[in-house]
This record gives sequence, C-alpha cells and structure tokens, in this order.
Amino acid sequence: MTSALKISEATSLAIHAMALLSAEPERRHPARELAEILCVSEAHLAKVMQRLTKQGLVDSVRGPGGGFRVIADVDDITLLEIFEAIEGPFKPGNCLLGGVLCRGKKCVFGELIKTVNEKVLAYLSETRLGELADVYGG
Repeated sequence: MTSALKISEATSLAIHAMALLSAEPERRHPARELAEILCVSEAHLAKVMQRLTKQGLVDSVRGPGGGFRVIADVDDITLLEIFEAIEGPFKPGNCLLGGVLCRGKKCVFGELIKTVNEKVLAYLSETRLGELADVYGG
C-alpha cells in the first residue's frame, strides 16, 4: 500500500518531469536535457518516463529531434494520474507501519496520518498539470 506520506523518489521525479514537459507541451524534450534540469541520472529518468509512456501520459521518439512530450491536454491531467502511473492506485492508510499497532483506544498520531493523507489526495486530485507549467518557466 502506498500512502501520501510515502511518495517515492520515482513518483516525485515523474511529477517534476511532467511539470517540465508541460511548460512546452508541443516540443519534444530529450531525456538527457530533462535529466540535467532535474539533476538525476538519465537511466533513472528513462525508467520513470517508460512508465509514463506505458500509461499513455507521454509519448517518445528516438533519435535526432526525438524526446518526450505530453500526449493529452495538460489541463486535463491531474497529479493523481501521474502518481498512480508510477505507484498504482492511491490507497490512503491510517498507519505509517502498514497495520494498526496501537492497542489503546487511539493512535499515537491521533488523526494526523488520516488528515495528511486526505489533504494529499485532495491536492493530487484537484491539481492539474497545466497549473504547474510556470514552475519550469512555461
């Protein structure tokens, strides 16, 4: 189970890469260029981009003039779609340890975990990729 409090590096990279692509959605962005801007290895980025391609969020072309670009309208793509393309379905949990361990009447974190997960889910669901285009100068 992936919860909001456990956003992986790959998911963070996917969201940043998609924000970068949304700044110039018509242009193809070479993997090397994306990796340089995002300060990550090209190999790691390629794996993430492959998942986004498989889920139909981006397409890719090899060779000179090739690269990645967003397929759909950036105003139609939510951050939740990007998250789920990498992690699978968002399933907010109520425990950081994966199961209820507290034996008392309440969790040691109270409602904090549930509340944070709900807020993160709302943010991912409500935020459109197009809203992030200016993060990378779009």
